[in-house]
Amino acid sequence: MTLDLQSIVLLLLVGLAAGILSGFVGIGGGVIMVPALIWLLSYSQQQAQGTSLAVLMFPVVFLAVRNYYKAGAIDPKVVGFIAVAFVVGSYFGSKWSLALPMETVRKVFGAVILLVALKMIFGK
Repeated sequence: MTLDLQSIVLLLLVGLAAGILSGFVGIGGGVIMVPALIWLLSYSQQQAQGTSLAVLMFPVVFLAVRNYYKAGAIDPKVVGFIAVAFVVGSYFGSKWSLALPMETVRKVFGAVILLVALKMIFGK
């Protein structure tokens, strides 16, 4: 991908939106970055997911986590358990995603987001 001025501006806007929503409601990568990279910059499903994960690899959410920790909203023991399982799960999940056709991965991605949205809107 060539990084012309329009692409750079779009990437910065995607990052800003993802960062604001990540800090505000704990979403960003999958819900904002992946669809935006696909729709605005014509990334494939796997390219968008990989880019989203690569962004999270760096300490981009450090300040938001610090704010929540200072407010007493984070239990480090819980984070540790989830992180260990997340590492294992993300390894296998990425292997499975890359082994499947892009169309299948896109449909699974959309179904997961839809189910989560419906549960958040209509669930208790």
